[in-house]
Amino acid sequence: MSGPRETRSYAEQLAAARAFIEANDDFLVVAHVNPDGDAAGSTAAVGLLLERLGKTYTMANEGVMPDKFDHLAGFGRIASMDGDRPERRFRCVISVDCADASRIGRVRELFADDARILNIDHHASNDHFGDVRLIRPDAAATVELLYDLAREMNVPPSLEFATAVYTGLLTDTGGFRYSNTTPKVLRIAAELLEIGVSGDRLAERLLERISFSHVTVLKQALGTLSFDYGRKLSWIVVSAELMRQTGATSEDLDGLILYPRNIEGVEVGLLFKQTDERTVKVSFRSNGNVDVAAIAKTFGGGGHVRASGCTVAGELEDVVGRVTKEVGQSFL
Repeated sequence: MSGPRETRSYAEQLAAARAFIEANDDFLVVAHVNPDGDAAGSTAAVGLLLERLGKTYTMANEGVMPDKFDHLAGFGRIASMDGDRPERRFRCVISVDCADASRIGRVRELFADDARILNIDHHASNDHFGDVRLIRPDAAATVELLYDLAREMNVPPSLEFATAVYTGLLTDTGGFRYSNTTPKVLRIAAELLEIGVSGDRLAERLLERISFSHVTVLKQALGTLSFDYGRKLSWIVVSAELMRQTGATSEDLDGLILYPRNIEGVEVGLLFKQTDERTVKVSFRSNGNVDVAAIAKTFGGGGHVRASGCTVAGELEDVVGRVTKEVGQSFL
């Protein structure tokens, strides 16, 4: 489903995205599985943009959108494939924050055979799927592109739209601390705050508040903390049994990977989450010297140079061994 690499300028891509939206209606808006703040914020931002343009649309994700994003306008309208899934298929799709079509998950079942796709994303590993593409790898988050697209379409940002964009910027820049916090990002954030976004409340809600289940998992997960390659590599493991014992959800694992990554001297931190006896999700975080997107890609995943992920088939111990060995090649 991948396509040829986009060669048009950013301005030309914005114009093409605008033309796609203006020429069509009845859109399906999708984001990647296990949505983070940028995926959730981008979904809401697109819905709000389409609403202002008088377009009809449906928003859907493979799973239930995490409750911590319920401050986003339209949150309650985002359908789940596990519950209130739409009973029809769509010919016009807008995909946000997905590096490749597989990251959309089972929502692809809702695509008509002749569906046309607008692919809006900021991942360098994007495989350029879709018919129209708005891709900018140097953007901090997909919401940054949507902010530009709203300006391209002459749609003034409402407070709800501004909140959705700020959500994506805040989370994908780690609270404006990561290297992707560019002058442009801060200028956009300032404009959003002037509109009325409650930056302090969003930071507390999205970056600081933790659940009891998170603490319970953290206590036991830290017991698995391991090191290799002269302590350049560190990882923690969360088994399916631990998830069952604690009643934790994927949302409760947010931030766990920062513990191995943030240890002095560690260049790559990993989080292994076993979803069943034969499947393990792996999150990679790099402190800058190792391109973890390239490593994740060898296992069928992708993402950013410093933050990536993949899903690997196999027993937990075997997957840990294979992945750590592959990462270790970067230190040799």
